[in-house]
Amino acid sequence: MAANSRSDSPADVRILVPIKRVPDTDQRIEVKPDGSGIVTDGLPFVINPFDAIAVEEALRIREKSAEATEVLAVTIGPVAGESELRTALAMGADNATLVACDAPLDPWNVASILKSFAARHRPDLILMGKQGVDDDHGQTGQMLAALLDWPQATFASKIEFLDSRLRVTRETDAGLEIVRVSLPAVVTADLRLNEPRYASMTSIMKARKKSIEHLTLAELGVTIEPRLELLGLEVVPSRRKAIRVGSLDELLAKLRDKEKVI
Repeated sequence: MAANSRSDSPADVRILVPIKRVPDTDQRIEVKPDGSGIVTDGLPFVINPFDAIAVEEALRIREKSAEATEVLAVTIGPVAGESELRTALAMGADNATLVACDAPLDPWNVASILKSFAARHRPDLILMGKQGVDDDHGQTGQMLAALLDWPQATFASKIEFLDSRLRVTRETDAGLEIVRVSLPAVVTADLRLNEPRYASMTSIMKARKKSIEHLTLAELGVTIEPRLELLGLEVVPSRRKAIRVGSLDELLAKLRDKEKVI
């Protein structure tokens, strides 16, 4: 049986990185009085942190590539999403596309849009965050792989190229799991895959001048079919109590008391 040859320098690969525009979770998030959504006035938005990790990994793959590798960023949403696309361009993405959509989208509809977009651009690898930090669905990557009938590797903490295949180390509740998938494939990034780079001021200025492709759902031949209905949001008060202890013995005693209560 012939051994697999390892290659950290993949050949010509087109990598599609879907990114989501989400509220900055370092800011205070307020719910509207009627519970219909969050207050967005004055609220800063950023690239979903898991998607930023996916962008970084795509750039690292390109930097190791022996031949040309293209990194294409895409976001689905309002025109304001151009800001996050320009952040991806400043990080180093080659091209960016905004699919205009003002309607709220559930994972199934996002996956359907990305399927049509992938058919248009024919990527070899779709690398995306494992979940959005705003709704925490964690389903889009899996649904997209099913719609495309591509192999998938979710919750990736390490990605290696083995000729025309990928060896992906996955984070699971039971520990680390290694899977091998052929290309094209869908891979979702976990927190420990990498630490995204900061864009330099020069890169940010250059990104402002780059063109961004704009597409409509009609051009992609997609019709939104909502599968989820948001009934309302509410703020859940924190029940945590911060208690200062004077010694390790006191800490252990309080932990034992807590276990008895539970």
